[in-house]
Amino acid sequence: MSPAQGSSGFFRRPQPIKPKAGQESVWEYPRPPRIEPRTERVIVRLGGQVIADTTDAVRVLETSHPPVYYLPSDSFTAGVLVPAEGTSFCEFKGEAHYFDVVAGGVVVPRGGWTYPEPARGFEALNTRVALYPAHMDSCEVNGEQVTFQEGDFYGGWITTQIVGPFKGGPGTAGW
Repeated sequence: MSPAQGSSGFFRRPQPIKPKAGQESVWEYPRPPRIEPRTERVIVRLGGQVIADTTDAVRVLETSHPPVYYLPSDSFTAGVLVPAEGTSFCEFKGEAHYFDVVAGGVVVPRGGWTYPEPARGFEALNTRVALYPAHMDSCEVNGEQVTFQEGDFYGGWITTQIVGPFKGGPGTAGW
């Protein structure tokens, strides 16, 4: 039985970690999610190269998830984002389209995604791309290398300012 399961086998909400001064708890993020503009410097590296560098990111905040950073598509080095087959659907944001991310001889299949025609309220995402930090060499926010959200579906960016526990790892599907 996982820590998130009660004796009856039904999932219960995990115990949130209490944030310290200057930290945020993902359990205080809303559902449905909200978009928040950010001015921190975000740098992404792949294949030993800087593939994106911006101070114009937005992050999507959703209960139990680390923030997902969306970077302006024009902040990426030309040729890094290659449209890939397939889509997925988010009940809040709409239909996601994918990119292979290519740099320095490294190819990350479907390593990035965008919402070219996002649902109402998420229009700010239509010219932005999110990346799976687990598959990049590094993703930094103001010089801090982020760690990634567990699981192969989510793309959350975890910094020292964010506390969980986080959805995505084993036993968290029922959150």
